[in-house]
Amino acid sequence: MLPRSLSNFMNAFTSSDHTSYPFATTNQKDFKNLLSVYLDATLNPLLNENDFAQEGWRIGPANPGQRHEATSAVDPLVFKGVVYNEMKGQMSDASYLYYIMFQDHFIPAINNSGGDPRKMTDLTYADLKEFHARNYHPSNAKLFTYGNFPLADHIMEISRRLERFSRSRRDLEIKLPLDLSVGPLEHRVKGPIDPLVDNNTQYKTSTSWLMGDTSDVAESFALRIMSTLLLDGYGSPLYRDLIESGLGPDWSPNTGYDASGKVGIFSVGLIGVKGQDVRKVKENITTSLQKIRLEGFDQGKVDGLLHQAELGLKHNTANFGMGIMQRLQPGWFNGVDPLDMLAWNDIVNTFKANYVRPGYLEDLLEKYLLNDKCLTFTMEPDEDYGAKLIEEENARLLGKLRSMGGESEARAQLIRKETELLEAQSKASTEDLSCLPSVHVSDIPRHMERKIVRDSETEDGVSVQWREASTNGLTYFRAISTLQGLPPELRMLMPLFTDSLMRLGTKDRTMEQLEDLIKLKTGGIAVSYHSTTSPHDIQKSTEGLSLSGYALDGNVSAMYELLGTIIQETDFEGPDAESRIRELLQSAANSALDGIAGAGHSYARRYTEAALTPQGLLNEQIGGLTQVQQTALLASRPPSEGLGDVLSKLQTIQRLALSSSSGFRTAITCGPEAVSRNSSDLGKFLSNLDRSPTIPSIECPEASTTMYDAKTFFPLPYQVYYSALSLPTVPYTHPASAPLQVLSQLLTHKHLHHEIREKGGAYGGGAYSRGLSGLFGFYSYRDPNPLNTFKIIQDAGRWARDKKWTEQDLEEAKLSVFQGVDAPESASEEGMTRFLSGVDEDMEQRKREQLLDVKTQDVAEVAQTYLVDGMAKARVAVLGEEKDLFRSADGWSSRRLQLAQDMASEPVD
Repeated sequence: MLPRSLSNFMNAFTSSDHTSYPFATTNQKDFKNLLSVYLDATLNPLLNENDFAQEGWRIGPANPGQRHEATSAVDPLVFKGVVYNEMKGQMSDASYLYYIMFQDHFIPAINNSGGDPRKMTDLTYADLKEFHARNYHPSNAKLFTYGNFPLADHIMEISRRLERFSRSRRDLEIKLPLDLSVGPLEHRVKGPIDPLVDNNTQYKTSTSWLMGDTSDVAESFALRIMSTLLLDGYGSPLYRDLIESGLGPDWSPNTGYDASGKVGIFSVGLIGVKGQDVRKVKENITTSLQKIRLEGFDQGKVDGLLHQAELGLKHNTANFGMGIMQRLQPGWFNGVDPLDMLAWNDIVNTFKANYVRPGYLEDLLEKYLLNDKCLTFTMEPDEDYGAKLIEEENARLLGKLRSMGGESEARAQLIRKETELLEAQSKASTEDLSCLPSVHVSDIPRHMERKIVRDSETEDGVSVQWREASTNGLTYFRAISTLQGLPPELRMLMPLFTDSLMRLGTKDRTMEQLEDLIKLKTGGIAVSYHSTTSPHDIQKSTEGLSLSGYALDGNVSAMYELLGTIIQETDFEGPDAESRIRELLQSAANSALDGIAGAGHSYARRYTEAALTPQGLLNEQIGGLTQVQQTALLASRPPSEGLGDVLSKLQTIQRLALSSSSGFRTAITCGPEAVSRNSSDLGKFLSNLDRSPTIPSIECPEASTTMYDAKTFFPLPYQVYYSALSLPTVPYTHPASAPLQVLSQLLTHKHLHHEIREKGGAYGGGAYSRGLSGLFGFYSYRDPNPLNTFKIIQDAGRWARDKKWTEQDLEEAKLSVFQGVDAPESASEEGMTRFLSGVDEDMEQRKREQLLDVKTQDVAEVAQTYLVDGMAKARVAVLGEEKDLFRSADGWSSRRLQLAQDMASEPVD
């Protein structure tokens, strides 16, 4: 249904004790179509055995594209399957691995939500059929709708679909955690080594307590407030006593209050801990909690959290309905009444009434946390962990083959089944789908809905974009300070600089004091790096800093004061500045490898794009593997060397931050009634900024796109691969931009999904064309066979050029494109495309018309010009397990991410 819909969300989520199937669309016809298909697909699926083999698991030859003789031993037999490979990739994320092992031990009755590959191969097709028959019944289901389409229509359609079912037994079992009344309990497991982190700091450990029954929504809200007070922000007591004390750089993945089960769980722990410090973590937790019980919680911090709750209700977001659904689901399946959870004002008012009682939160802390009825869960590093996984998988495979009479006898049978599956997959890719409902391009308005904005200029020449809209009494602010000629050595420190602004504090105020004011006066403020490509020329880009925040109309002046304070007054010379910068670096380094495991194809893509355009280079330096490498190097720098040079550069960036008076512009979104006050407050804010027109001269060689090789492999400790291939194309305003976007959808849905996922076994793969960046690319993730994927990708242009596209194909591709084009926007994002990228609504309207008017001949022409002829300009990157697949003789260069001590110990040629 993806290419037959205008949905802005369509997916399925597996949780530990339930599965949800959400979709969202703003088109009423589309909603009816999707509701019909979702109900039918979930309650009446075909569940063919070939589907189980493709999506679940099977054994077959490693390369499905080659023909094999029954007696051939050239291509090894391996475990295959889309979800099998997905979870091999997921379990390569050490943070996820820690969390799922913790959950498996603490709540033994629940399931690994995605599936453990080591257990997945025990599942049979018969098991799957029986599981569906037992669980997928209306008596065992919850249904949720949100929006302004007529509810009566939904109920009628749902009733029509469910009326053939009779009442059945429901699964009422509540999955309860371990009994901790006999605590304290301890449990240890083995985990992988992180090559980007010092070998001495590889432990993860946490301590957990059981809390109250989550059906008591008032107490559960209070416990969430208590958890936030204990953990949130640099001034929180547990942060000070655990992370600032040097025991570890960041929280463990399970840290916080978890109310998703029948019984709440509170956990606190650290990653990056030294072996000898594991016990100190629990000791410090206990000491800190006892101290808090005696001293009490700060009234001002509680007021700040309640203020955040108030703003959360006023803040209009495009995905509000999805957010509500995801918040209700876990408790709903564990006996919590969803209407109780939705009674938000009652919950907050009950908390306020209870909080008036002296010691209310402190009593809850004593009731649940000041005892030894707890579980300490520790993951210790095992340098052979990866090798043991491979050994276990090989032994499991051998056992399966032996049960089939041995490999020689099994090979013929398995290759025959693989061939049958390939034939079925090929037929499925050309299957007649006309029975499925669809919206049509004719349902898409030819003219976009315009959001009126106007421009003004302040007395000192700063341009202001105004968007007047219904905002529930909130003002949204955005500013861009353009920086020209920024040297790469400073650009590479931009992420650290923006993090530092929310960590160091000023000479007059600690970060804790600033955090309290931010929560009490605003919905949040932020400073981040910004860059964009020119809509007219992909070889031109601009960069700078983005300032943003939102607040109640009456608190806008306080928001401006806080923004000005953190940008201009953050103290990089204070006595604690270096230790806190090191803290930030170590936290980023400890999460880097897991971040790559979750989105490795994005890192591969950024690396390839760095060789093609200036914007691609900026993105790689700020958020790619180049940034990961620098962070790892700085985080592992010995304390004896210090970070004085880094602090000096951060101060230089601070001086540069607001230096360009001609390159500073702002945007405000607010209600009409707040324009006058906002104009006055903005003028005062700008008059207090030190915007010197002089940019300090810094000598530093500019990085070049030519430093990136055509084919690059990054060896990383993952069981599957992530890959990308990118090509330069045309700017946003070029006529070829529209057919390139349509081509990317045709390739994804009509070719690459079938070849890379269904046949190749990767969890995902496809093509993209980003209009503003002027880049076309391909990707795969959690891919067991990237070289086979590249063969498919490299031939994709010729395939698209020669394909006889039908009008139906073209219609579906356009629908897919417009899912993003016409996706709903939050009030705060209206007008931001114009402000941030320079793409105005006239440009957007022309592009809209070009997209709607794309012809099959246009698709063939851009496929030839930019994919076939342009393939010589392509750049390729792969991340994953080190094997003898990516040889220098085949043009591959290998780049290994390293620590400072690793580089220092390398021999010099």
